[in-house]
Amino acid sequence: MGFSEFHGNADVVHRLREMLARDRFPHGVILSGPNGSGKYTLTTMLARAMNCLERPTTDGLPDFCGRCSNCVRIAEAQDLDARCAEAVETRDSLKETEKKETRLFVQTHPDVLVIPPDPPQMMIKVDQVRRVIEHIYFRPSEGRERVFIFTESAFMKEAANSLLKVLEEPPEFATIFLLAENAGELLPTIRSRCMVLPLRCLLTEEIEQYLTKHQPEWKPAQRALVARLSEGAVGRARSFDLAAYSQAREHALTILRTALRSSEHSDLFKMTETYRAGAEGRQKTETLLRCTYSLLQDLMFLESGSPQLVRNTDIASELQNLAQSANFEWLTTATDKLGDVERGMRRNLLRSLSLDAFEAALERS
Repeated sequence: MGFSEFHGNADVVHRLREMLARDRFPHGVILSGPNGSGKYTLTTMLARAMNCLERPTTDGLPDFCGRCSNCVRIAEAQDLDARCAEAVETRDSLKETEKKETRLFVQTHPDVLVIPPDPPQMMIKVDQVRRVIEHIYFRPSEGRERVFIFTESAFMKEAANSLLKVLEEPPEFATIFLLAENAGELLPTIRSRCMVLPLRCLLTEEIEQYLTKHQPEWKPAQRALVARLSEGAVGRARSFDLAAYSQAREHALTILRTALRSSEHSDLFKMTETYRAGAEGRQKTETLLRCTYSLLQDLMFLESGSPQLVRNTDIASELQNLAQSANFEWLTTATDKLGDVERGMRRNLLRSLSLDAFEAALERS
């Protein structure tokens, strides 16, 4: 247990630990990087290192034990999706008047507060920032450092301006982390008051090495596929649902085969009929759309003479066959029509009919 469990970006991790060792850690830190690059994981590790009761060191730099009460409780916030779902469920059980005034927070330790975007707008709201301002000047109750983690960069304007005020004069015992896919999404005045540290995408080979250790039951071809689809984000690779992706990709191939090469639609209709309403059907449809975009992008790579960029390498021969029937105009139309299906989902259009219409539109183009 400790920072050795964090995969990749060793230079950034080393720099952060050095600042902890010198007691020169900034009060505002922006960690930027693609979704799944480990921003939240690294931040919760730093929160544990700041407040670990045993205060171990490795290689002469601060670490965390993972066993003490502070480490254990902070680690309970690690599964952010689960904690957010619990918070939303708790809010939904309140009376309507209370529900409107309640904002989303995750707190498993009294000195570590996680601020996720508040649904349904999925933005950081001013009441969330005000909660931070109300609590940031109280000294830690059970640790050495108060830690506040904003998990997204989507701030409402008033919320961003309020955050700017507290960043100007933060207390010495508090650290604010801002996580962003692109640091440029934050106000320049916020960036100027924080240290910005980017987490780079990992090489495909690095992701494969990670999967060899953590997914030994996968075949080498499966690990290679997931490594390419993860686009350098080890978090995506770690949580990748290969079975769901494989099923959705086969459905996406059915749509593309029918549109490009077949006049027989029975397999298509049987497949699209399985895409029903409800939350489960929505998740299934979203996975299908992501797979279809991925296949269209691979076909575009083949059409442009860049086969080395293809990600679905395990079905290269199938993609080559489809590419013979697809040109740039068709691929552009397919991408546009797929966007129509996405917009239709937001309007709750019948999913099976939307998918059938998508395929039919490609036949006519």
